[in-house]
Amino acid sequence: MCSMHDISQKDYTCLLNMLDAIQKIGAYTKNIENADDFNKNTLAFDATLMNFIVIGEMVEKLSESFLSKTAELVNWHKVKSFRNILAHNYFGVDAEEVWEIIGKFLPDLKLQIEAFVIKDN
Repeated sequence: MCSMHDISQKDYTCLLNMLDAIQKIGAYTKNIENADDFNKNTLAFDATLMNFIVIGEMVEKLSESFLSKTAELVNWHKVKSFRNILAHNYFGVDAEEVWEIIGKFLPDLKLQIEAFVIKDN
């Protein structure tokens, strides 16, 4: 397990940026009931996609050392791949799939990142 003492300042900043983006996604979607409503709320939908792109960009900036130390805990490749899908297929994004990721994947990612940045702080 990585502790704060094992994390470079650059990695720590990237993780904090990811947490910020996750919190924004939560704020944008907290009053939305389902994928259809999410798709219809273009402001929340667009803002959410942009923050998923930010999360993927931050993964790209993490050091190889940090990525390899934490690979068993977080599938960083999947996070980065989702960013690539969003960035290159923005108008073809499936709201249902994004909604599912928000509900099923994002809470775990948030908890794991919090564990990286809070540990030993």
